[in-house]
Amino acid sequence: MKYFNSFLFVALATFSVFAQKRELTLSESVLQQYRAFKPEQLNGLMWIPKTDTYVYFSDNYQTMYSATAGTKTTVGQQWFTIQEINTALGSELYNFFGCSWKNSTELFLNNGQQFYVFNTSTKKGKLLSDVGDKAENAVFHEGAGHIAFTVNNNLFVKNANGEKLIVTSNEDRSIVSGQTIARNEFGISGGIFWSPKGNILAFYQKDESEVATYPLVDITQTPASLMEIKYPMAGQKSEKPKVGIYSLTTKQTVFISPRGAADDYFTNLSWTPDEKFILVAEVNRDQNHMWLNCYDATTGAFVKTLFEEKNDKWVEPEHAAFFPSASSNNFVWISERDGFNNLYYYSIDGKLIKQLTANKFVVKDIVKSIKDGKEIIFTATGTSPLNTLYYAVDLNGKQRCLTIEEGTHNIAMNDAATMFVDQYSSHNVPSKSELKSSTGKIIRTLLVAKNKLEEVKIGTADIGQIKGADGSTLYTRLIKPSNFDPNKKYPVMVYVYGGPHAQMITNSWLDGANLWMYWMAEQGYLVFTLDNRGSGERGFAFENQIHRQLGNVEMEDQLSGVSFLKSLPYVDSSRLAVHGWSFGGFMTTSLMLRHAGVFNVGVAGGPVTDWKYYEIMYGERYMDRPEQNAKGYEQASLFTHAGNLKGDLLLIHGTVDDVVVPQHNFALVKKFVELGIQMDFFPYPMHKHNVTGKDRVHLIEKVLTYIIENN
Repeated sequence: MKYFNSFLFVALATFSVFAQKRELTLSESVLQQYRAFKPEQLNGLMWIPKTDTYVYFSDNYQTMYSATAGTKTTVGQQWFTIQEINTALGSELYNFFGCSWKNSTELFLNNGQQFYVFNTSTKKGKLLSDVGDKAENAVFHEGAGHIAFTVNNNLFVKNANGEKLIVTSNEDRSIVSGQTIARNEFGISGGIFWSPKGNILAFYQKDESEVATYPLVDITQTPASLMEIKYPMAGQKSEKPKVGIYSLTTKQTVFISPRGAADDYFTNLSWTPDEKFILVAEVNRDQNHMWLNCYDATTGAFVKTLFEEKNDKWVEPEHAAFFPSASSNNFVWISERDGFNNLYYYSIDGKLIKQLTANKFVVKDIVKSIKDGKEIIFTATGTSPLNTLYYAVDLNGKQRCLTIEEGTHNIAMNDAATMFVDQYSSHNVPSKSELKSSTGKIIRTLLVAKNKLEEVKIGTADIGQIKGADGSTLYTRLIKPSNFDPNKKYPVMVYVYGGPHAQMITNSWLDGANLWMYWMAEQGYLVFTLDNRGSGERGFAFENQIHRQLGNVEMEDQLSGVSFLKSLPYVDSSRLAVHGWSFGGFMTTSLMLRHAGVFNVGVAGGPVTDWKYYEIMYGERYMDRPEQNAKGYEQASLFTHAGNLKGDLLLIHGTVDDVVVPQHNFALVKKFVELGIQMDFFPYPMHKHNVTGKDRVHLIEKVLTYIIENN
């Protein structure tokens, strides 16, 4: 009898806990994944220079905490709030985001226009510079105190003495200086590059005068007004890049132009530590030949080509040369030449000193060098492409892993390189922060985050592998509802992206999924995702099979996923839906048209419908120019297959989308009308390539309701 009572107590307690779990609302799933439900972590962690003290911030970056590694405390103490800083400085800073340390007591802060220094000991500081409310893209050189910034299409400098210098003054708005070029391809994320000591400024300049103008409409005006953008479509005229080099001493600028065609690409600009040379990767427009060129930083004169890379498919440099030591011009280059991104150590005259890594997995990025430039820290996938791990390699090629736990890591190392804080998550770990020695040994656990979804009804994700038609290993994620019953039959929503550089499934908390997918599962669905050939972090052989035939092998792999689903006894194979955005929108519509009948319903957001409408830099890399690959373009075009539609299709587009311009969807809708085929279309007025903010709740409700009602 006692045993029965104990069992009953446990059963009732278990039932009580389950009963207390509440339903997740759709609005919460969209807006709160990275707010209320974000696992606790040490945000923005930084070590104070030359100390064993680190700081981190609250979720809103408005409070700074500090902790010393030598103490046994696991929780930092509140140090400053942004309100206290604003009171001391007379500033209007929003938060600590983007702050950096000048030294062990002085902190740089800015809001993009006003730049300050604050002394944490005296609790006093001052305004260093104000570049004005119209300034954008401001880049501060912390050593010299100069700030470079853009206003409209021109570039300016405000030097440490407060003098405003005009670097460019082009009245032609088609000549743009100091901003990103090549539409942010090739790893380009900015257009301003200070020399190491801040004596010289290099910058990108693009001439868009021959690039076609594309019309977007601003409906917030009465009457509506025209919003023109420059948009280079495949096979048409492209921008022409240059690199400008401005001397703050002479106040003169010299320019570097491509050595090949005027519309070649200039990428991955870097300065040598001695400020004498600039390295620039030039890529031809066909994107199958790259030259890493060296230029004289004083005159802009070409010095030599350090090395070249060619490939029949494509060559895509995405990382600037990395200089391990401030006292040497020897550099490390990331190249995919042997099938995976690896590290190659070169002298400044172009001699390969050593291939530092020869891994059969992907190097993602170089983080920093330590030990006076003798060892390099980098991120890589490791043996599982779902991971992000940290490694160190010395200049002799001896490699070691710093983060041996499977998962997605982010580390911050102290100046002495004796210890680091490792923060990571995985399939089973919401977030964990550990203080580790330089060898990766755990010194102390700082934080183990709770699962903030513990009190919410939420299902589980199964991470698996299947074999593709060519034998490739394909990773899958299957989200099931919390009350999953293997004896029932469930409809399925396939969420697809499938394009280059993207990876939908990662070994991180929630496995790379959006929380709204778990909400969808609670409505009685299975939510399935597969990373097909062509997607990221798998190496060149896995990725390049899409060349000149976008959609073909990707759909083949997605259909392998469908076959896998149909093999599961709890899948209702008569009720399959598919949804994706951007490249995923292209994939969704392609599957609905080229494999009609497999899915009952599809929802495609911002889809590429014909690659001739897409931008040159991305589209021509994978498809070549339309005149070079007419058959490939025709086969990939959704217009070619529009007559095959079966089932329900909803197309969605932002009306001011400047990435996949609205012409894609409008032209496809027109084709359906001409064919007399019914489908659905929904515009999101004044949204760009994706629907953000509170309107995103409306979008996800639109997508999921359409699937539920039509599947």
